[in-house]
Amino acid sequence: MNTIVIAEIGENHYGNWTICRAMVEQAAANGATYAKFQTYTAEEFGPDHVWYDEFKQVAVPLSVHFEMAELCEHKGIGFLSSAFTLGSAGFLIDKMGQDKLKLASSRVNQLDLLDYVNSRADQVKTVYLSTGMADLDEVRTAVARLKDIDKLYLLHCTSQYPTDDQNVNLRAMTTLRREFPEHAIGFSDHSRGLAACFAAAAMGAEVIEKHFTFHTDLPGDDHAGGMTPAMLADLTAYITRIETMLGSDRKAPIEAEKRARDALRIKMHEVSYD
Repeated sequence: MNTIVIAEIGENHYGNWTICRAMVEQAAANGATYAKFQTYTAEEFGPDHVWYDEFKQVAVPLSVHFEMAELCEHKGIGFLSSAFTLGSAGFLIDKMGQDKLKLASSRVNQLDLLDYVNSRADQVKTVYLSTGMADLDEVRTAVARLKDIDKLYLLHCTSQYPTDDQNVNLRAMTTLRREFPEHAIGFSDHSRGLAACFAAAAMGAEVIEKHFTFHTDLPGDDHAGGMTPAMLADLTAYITRIETMLGSDRKAPIEAEKRARDALRIKMHEVSYD
């Protein structure tokens, strides 16, 4: 499988690190490229934020970051986390030694963060940028601010949890590919099931990200549009098959068609249909 598959653990561990460890293990066992986390503190959002109490419960302690990174390495899966502030980006880069970062859709217009990440391009070689809630001009600005990053992935995304089918708008991937031909294009999915992911893979997405959960009926915004371990296994298996089916863009007979061609491309006898 060439497509990068990101299993977004995010906040779906409910602040239970035993569950979080199990999620990493299942993400690795079922073929994900990365297990992804979110690096923030409730204080960065502030006590007046509507979700302050929830953020306080699910924010990943700094020590747990190191534990999860070690577990990822042990299980043969990449560790990836979203930076939301200069401080969290600095922690991931300087304290954890990360050379890959995720930037969430909410950070597209945070130019100070984009500039800081770009200033660290000596170490940060890869950035995955989700583009939910952004128009094309905002994406252009963000791309320009990240101009020194070696590998910038632009992920089409709709920030509705879960995303209604009519709002997925996968054709936006085509727009991003046309506007930013020098960058890889992917898809961060919040819709129900795997249909959108399969379609994105067929459209050539180089990255597919989806929230990871043990059950899509669990309470919280990120479960209904997530994928279970069994769904992740299906996703990676079918992406591998889709990549094979995409094959070549050359339109010409293949060797496997020779028998059919020899048997069927003949001059047929005309008979009466009276």
